[in-house]
Amino acid sequence: MPLPDTIEPLRAPLEALQRLLESFDEQGVIIGGVAVGFLGQARLTADADAMILLTIDDLPNLLTQAKKEGLVPRIDNPEVFARRTRVVLLRHEQSGIDVDLSLGLLPFEIEMVERSQVHYEGSLRLRLPSPEDLIIMKAIAHRPKDMTDIEVIVAKQPKLDCKRIQFWVEQFAEVLETPELWTDVARLLRKAK
Repeated sequence: MPLPDTIEPLRAPLEALQRLLESFDEQGVIIGGVAVGFLGQARLTADADAMILLTIDDLPNLLTQAKKEGLVPRIDNPEVFARRTRVVLLRHEQSGIDVDLSLGLLPFEIEMVERSQVHYEGSLRLRLPSPEDLIIMKAIAHRPKDMTDIEVIVAKQPKLDCKRIQFWVEQFAEVLETPELWTDVARLLRKAK
């Protein structure tokens, strides 16, 4: 089966990103618009995003391994930026596609990797979060696009663990002092029923 038109241009960067995750014992997942395309509904996305469970001390090794996969820094001093933000800004050298790699360490992120599953689309193999965990991540980002993504994931995934979603979204809402994180997601979950 061919990849959806929205994903095909990202094939090479996604394959490189998946190989990078595999070189670190698959302690990461592909997230963002690509994951929404697989777990919800295909949508246009111009980049590839992932989260990997690594410490700041692992940055030199991560950058070395990324370069082997054709993923090169897209800014000067990527290590300095990553130490400040916990995000490694890369570019797939061959295609010019941007790749954002977040360094995870939170209990939720650890659980997300433990609960992740490999998905196949033809010969493309990607480790993705569970639909619930992708909804939680989208709830935290909470942009209009993220709320739309939640809506399409909920529509496509009728057997969601709503208690898990509620638990984690409420935890983040409390820490971020933004109670609307959960109320907005709860509304979308109710609407789908």
